[in-house]
Amino acid sequence: MTTTPSGGRELSNPPSDGISNLRFSNNSDHLLVSSWDKRVRLYDVSTNSLRGEFLHGGAVLDCCFHDDFSGFSVGADYKVRRIVFNVGKEDILGTHDKPVRCVEYSYAAGQVITGSWDKTVKCWDPRGASGPERTQVGTYLQPERVYSMSLVGHRLVVATAGRHVNIYDLRNMSQPEQRRESSLKYQTRCVRCYPNGTGYALSSVEGRVAMEFFDLSEAAQAKKYAFKCHRKTEAGRDIVYPVNSIAFHPIYGTFATGGCDGFVNIWDGNNKKRLYQYSKYPTSISALSFSRDGQLLAVASSYTFEEGEKSYEPEAIFVRNVNEIEVKPKPKVYPTNPAA
Repeated sequence: MTTTPSGGRELSNPPSDGISNLRFSNNSDHLLVSSWDKRVRLYDVSTNSLRGEFLHGGAVLDCCFHDDFSGFSVGADYKVRRIVFNVGKEDILGTHDKPVRCVEYSYAAGQVITGSWDKTVKCWDPRGASGPERTQVGTYLQPERVYSMSLVGHRLVVATAGRHVNIYDLRNMSQPEQRRESSLKYQTRCVRCYPNGTGYALSSVEGRVAMEFFDLSEAAQAKKYAFKCHRKTEAGRDIVYPVNSIAFHPIYGTFATGGCDGFVNIWDGNNKKRLYQYSKYPTSISALSFSRDGQLLAVASSYTFEEGEKSYEPEAIFVRNVNEIEVKPKPKVYPTNPAA
């Protein structure tokens, strides 16, 4: 395990309040960032410039790209927005009955999927004429408030309060393909699907990550496991931190976790090893995202109020160049048989 001396390049004009999420574009080094300061910002990381921003009616809790200059955002004002930066235009696709925590865009289905604290998931067709009754495709009741969602292909994983996990096929949303309970004992903080589509990683507030598989066969389920992370021992006491964010490397399938301890760790899930730990960031890690080619990692250093009101470092976004040695799985070395 190695540490690096620098947190990476710091972006100019960061948000002025908590960073709820950040995501790289699938087509460029554009970075979309949502924040509790009621704004969504678009950055061009290659030039360290702010390309545009939109002001919403409340805290923005999530955002995702549609194409390089447009995306979707949701938040505390209950609204689902499409935002187009190059023309400064926004549309309201529709609303939920309570704050909207999550948004994803499915390129496979051509739909926007939102998850809310009103205990529903809704699907929207952004190509529809304006007006919620024409863009909303369906509403799907959840067992509890939606905390995190992730997509891979046609598969949608929804993690809610009460440690519920629902797994859907977007082509038939009438009921979940699978209803599960988190294998972790404490509240879910983040869920992210494996890039190869075989399962998902799920993190909790109690310094653990579970590695799960969609295939219900005995052989596949025997591969699942959970591990401890983002912890330290102080004066003989275990101090445990929430794991706020998980991000998979698009090439190697290894993944980064970010915790309230201010650390980012890189893991090889297949070989159950930590590959790397970056030097500590100024405060909690609230969000992580790899660029489309895996050569950059965006890190949101932003206090998440896990210790209540206190003085804390201001919000910052760091973009670090990723070295192959940090993220590439190490080949297994088998002992040679001297008798052979």
